[in-house]
Amino acid sequence: MTTAPALQQLVLKVHSRCDLACDHCYVYEHADQSWSRRPKIISQDTVDQVAYRLATYAKERELPSVSVILHGGEPLLAGPLRLRAICEALTTALAPVTTLDLRIHTNGVQLSPRHLDVFRDFGVKVGISLDGDRAANDRHRLDRRGRSSYDRVLRAVERLRAPRNRHLFAGLLCTVDVANDPVAVHDALTALEPPRIDYLLPHSTWDSPPPRPEGSRVPYADWLLAVYDRWAQQGRSVPVRIFESVHSTLNGGPSLTEALGLAPSDLAVVETDGTFEQADSLKTAFDGAAETGYDVLRHSFAELAEHPGVRARQLGIDGVSETCRACPVVESCGGGLYAHRYSGTRGFDNPSVFCEDLRTFIEGVAERERARGRTHSPQEGVSSPQERTPTPHEQAPAPRSRDELYFSHVELARRLITTQFHRLVAQPGGKDAWRLLEELDADDRSRRHVNAVLGHPYLLPVLSSLGLLPGGSALFMAIVAACAVRAGATATLSWDQPHPDLHLPTLGTVTLPGPGPVEVTVAEDGFQIRSGPDTAAGSWRPLASAVLTDGTTVLVDDADPLRRDSYPVPVSAPLTADALDAFRERLLAAYSLLETRTPDWRDGPDALDVTTVTPLPPGSGLHLGSHGYGALGLAVDFAPEEFTRELPRLGRRVGQPATPVPPEGAGTHD
Repeated sequence: MTTAPALQQLVLKVHSRCDLACDHCYVYEHADQSWSRRPKIISQDTVDQVAYRLATYAKERELPSVSVILHGGEPLLAGPLRLRAICEALTTALAPVTTLDLRIHTNGVQLSPRHLDVFRDFGVKVGISLDGDRAANDRHRLDRRGRSSYDRVLRAVERLRAPRNRHLFAGLLCTVDVANDPVAVHDALTALEPPRIDYLLPHSTWDSPPPRPEGSRVPYADWLLAVYDRWAQQGRSVPVRIFESVHSTLNGGPSLTEALGLAPSDLAVVETDGTFEQADSLKTAFDGAAETGYDVLRHSFAELAEHPGVRARQLGIDGVSETCRACPVVESCGGGLYAHRYSGTRGFDNPSVFCEDLRTFIEGVAERERARGRTHSPQEGVSSPQERTPTPHEQAPAPRSRDELYFSHVELARRLITTQFHRLVAQPGGKDAWRLLEELDADDRSRRHVNAVLGHPYLLPVLSSLGLLPGGSALFMAIVAACAVRAGATATLSWDQPHPDLHLPTLGTVTLPGPGPVEVTVAEDGFQIRSGPDTAAGSWRPLASAVLTDGTTVLVDDADPLRRDSYPVPVSAPLTADALDAFRERLLAAYSLLETRTPDWRDGPDALDVTTVTPLPPGSGLHLGSHGYGALGLAVDFAPEEFTRELPRLGRRVGQPATPVPPEGAGTHD
């Protein structure tokens, strides 16, 4: 049986009641009313069990990071002391086995200095729900006495904007209401200088459709495109997730939100009574829609990952309706949010209730981007984003030859990493690292080394979200360091490393004494990595490679943490020296046999250019990597005969790799 995609986001309900009475809230105002049957506050015993279960799962799946979003109801009602105990239990259990990204999603009304003390101690990122200016926000977000929440929410935002708390501010989440002025809403939100804005369509189904004022066939598309145009006028100074997700998918990259795209869901929910549920948004469909029948006392996260309801949201193109499969924007839209597809007659086998709006919105973004000419080629190099007119070469037909496929892959990688420019240079050391990357890419002698790193197939799905992912800025620094090491450039880079295993893509892994500040010093004759100026250098394990008879070098990558999600089977743990030598000899023997049997195989239409081979467990066979061009997974016990038979077959399938979604940070909204 194929292993289920990993669950990497947990929405943990710490309080089931709320101090606001928002009339668009899916928890209290929609079909599911299970909140009324649950404890108000999660018990510490339940928290401890959740922490244990999640740590066990993260260790079993070798997850590089997990996100836990403290949620409700209103999670701040749990109080600072209870929240501190929750954060401490999660950190104690998870920090030894993975990178923990702790977040809280709140209406902000109760946010106090005592809450912020807890969040600073545990690095908890805070997302605030705010629907725009006072008029827009108070249309729905009143308290239980019918009073405005606006001033109290702005007070919370100002506390987060204070210098000592700014690093905790995750962004603003705004539920779209087409009765509100889109430009006024966006201007009100951007005036608060949030690090990110999420615009969310109101939860609706075919049985309970969204409001549609007269005069527009697609009012939600019109509203979002009006915001998009205003965002562009402002120089795109504040990242907007739904816009950047469409940019990414239109360029062949991953979706950045569960509301759009075909990537598998990686979200789990635990309620205050310890029950496992599916995505919270399903509560808008019917009473009990999110239920699994599982709980943290009797079931593991691995069991939840195999639940039919969870798997149904991980089927990609096979999981959307026939109408969606025939749609030209399905790669970007993905059928919309799963809950929004529901009808009482056909279940979830429908397009989104926002179908026409989503298509019009995505096509509108595509038209605007074509008009702007925001393209990037390998020959042009990495640079900060700027507007320009595409060259005739960039307007050429889709690539056909294997060389064109490779350079198309590298071009896409450049485009995706460039979308993160503003976020990455805002991080400590980010400006220096980006400047170094530009210098290396501008030099004809070192550009091939930049190509080799950016073209590494396991990097592609994360490049467009480096500024959003837990540890993403550290990965960017490691990417630049790898480019410098390969090029033999003289440079020093410093950053905060979230994990003791620091992997330089295409090169190898250094094991440090622990997480914390790290310094990489590169010279023409080598490099050194230390976790501080007074500490010993870390233990270095380079990746191996195999040189074929025609001089081609194939990288044997058994250590890149990103390789794990590239194949439909688990990957092998890093091989011992003897096992690695045996694997490399087997690979050389397989290529030798292929050349003996078919001397001109490289010139055939089914030739597969392999740049990177990753060992898989015994009996796994051969598998194409799903992330990008040139990746091949091979069982450690593969037979050369099997290799010569299967490699041409895989070559016929090299066309369109699928890309998984990175963790999103916050999976639900109220």
